[in-house]
Amino acid sequence: MPTLRWFVALEDLALAGEVSALRGRLEAAGFTDGGHALDHRPGSAAGRDLDTRDEGRCAVVVWADHPLPPTVADALIGLGVPLLLCGATLERADVEGQLASAAGLDVGAATGVHDVRVRPTGSAGSAELLGPRDHASSGSAHLGEHTHVTDRVLRIEKTTDDVEVLLTAKLGLVEHPVLTWRPATQVAAWTLGTRAEVVATRAVARTLVMALRHLTGLPEPGPVRVGLLGYGAIGHEHNRAVQHVPGLELAAVCDVSPDRIAAARRYAPDARGYSDGEELVADDGVDLVIVSTPPSSHASWALACLNAGKHVIVEKPFAIRSSEADAVLDLARANGRVAAVYQNRRFDPDHRAVRRALDDGLLGDVFHVEAFVGGYGHPCNLWHSDAEVSGGAFYDWGAHVLDQLLDLLPDPIEHVTAAEHKRVWLDVTNADHSRVTIRFTTGAEATFVYSDLAAALKPRWYVLGTRGAVVGNWRTERVVSRSDIGTLAEDVLAPGDSPPLLDLHGPDGSVTRLATPPAPPYAFHAELADQIRFGLTPTVTGAQSRRVLAVMEAATASARDGGRPVVPR
Repeated sequence: MPTLRWFVALEDLALAGEVSALRGRLEAAGFTDGGHALDHRPGSAAGRDLDTRDEGRCAVVVWADHPLPPTVADALIGLGVPLLLCGATLERADVEGQLASAAGLDVGAATGVHDVRVRPTGSAGSAELLGPRDHASSGSAHLGEHTHVTDRVLRIEKTTDDVEVLLTAKLGLVEHPVLTWRPATQVAAWTLGTRAEVVATRAVARTLVMALRHLTGLPEPGPVRVGLLGYGAIGHEHNRAVQHVPGLELAAVCDVSPDRIAAARRYAPDARGYSDGEELVADDGVDLVIVSTPPSSHASWALACLNAGKHVIVEKPFAIRSSEADAVLDLARANGRVAAVYQNRRFDPDHRAVRRALDDGLLGDVFHVEAFVGGYGHPCNLWHSDAEVSGGAFYDWGAHVLDQLLDLLPDPIEHVTAAEHKRVWLDVTNADHSRVTIRFTTGAEATFVYSDLAAALKPRWYVLGTRGAVVGNWRTERVVSRSDIGTLAEDVLAPGDSPPLLDLHGPDGSVTRLATPPAPPYAFHAELADQIRFGLTPTVTGAQSRRVLAVMEAATASARDGGRPVVPR
């Protein structure tokens, strides 16, 4: 993989910190950090040894926000390797225009900070820079074939004929380049990234990874060939995502039902069909297996996939015991493969809105979080309600909501306490009502209640901080239509099928409705494709899901022992 050398001269300390963090993300994506490109001693612009014969491909990333001596610009151009000029480098650092000239750009004035829509130009590889269509990462949202970035735009009045324009932003009726590449001089310019908040986003890391691959001539990797092990309702969800995410393709599907295999092939007619999971695992034409079998079998299938050299994603929960998850993660590390859990509710609109309120400091120091899911009614009759197969009540919805709680409160855990009630639904083995409370070493607490005996609903969210609170109230939505004879037909959705309404309560008594933007479609799968193909760090990791499993395991032990505190392993 390429080596990156850096020339960073930033007076904005927050931006400098985010650029430093970005260097770590790029290194995790396979770019070796080669340190400084130039000697930083005052008055010196001596280039370091950049002999690429020993290093393979090499590029230099330049990020500056104040005037640099012309000798520095000349030294950077004279290094003889691809340069990527980032942020305000052309606007504020290139006092005599040598870098702009080398980039083939006639630079004008910058705009103020605003919502910038960045688009690919249609040039070869430009669409890949923004990622999958309709995909949103933390801090940005893709709508169609553009992404939103809150930043300033440097007006580019003219480009030389040999400049490749990869990304643009429109100002009025004029498209201004924001990412260019000039092969003749090996100089690229990415004129966004002037603010720390922008550089911190996953979208920026992805754009720079793709740009640097373009600069250094790395070929685009082939698609990840996916095998689906089990094709129930969730299998159909995975299939739909695979069809919409570039870089993924469905290669095979396995299910005991021929009808389900046929249903999967309606989307991917060329996919191979198996009735035996071992045959799917042994298929050399499969790179990644998504395991949608009952939880008690997750670990054994995951280990089989990893032993066969494949990446693996398992449905929730990770496994029944944390020791099983440890074995999976250890083998994945040893084999250099991805192993994670499909924590799709990490991307739910209400969770993302609560997380954003915390990140923006609207609540101050959060010390108490409650989450509730449930109602009054008979549990489902599938394996979800069989404790031997599912792990029990803490493992079903708990695999979703505890993941959300631990994402909001990532601090070390002091102990877990829990309780269960079995009072009405005696034909199934899961508890009818369960409660788990996590106490963190900071003193903060988080509680999750799941109940099939809740004739009255608690709020979905109840979050208290030192400066405010968020309450998320359930809503009941109805789908109204006509019956086949023309009369009213009304379908009442369960509360859990609609995002709750979130209100921010201020200490002065004010109440503000929080926006809950739609969940980014196929976000998990898009990040998975980027992780396997380009080494980008995903939002959801296997280690996080292992932590969720440890809490569920501790909750089960606490409930069986009268609610005593249990330290998760």
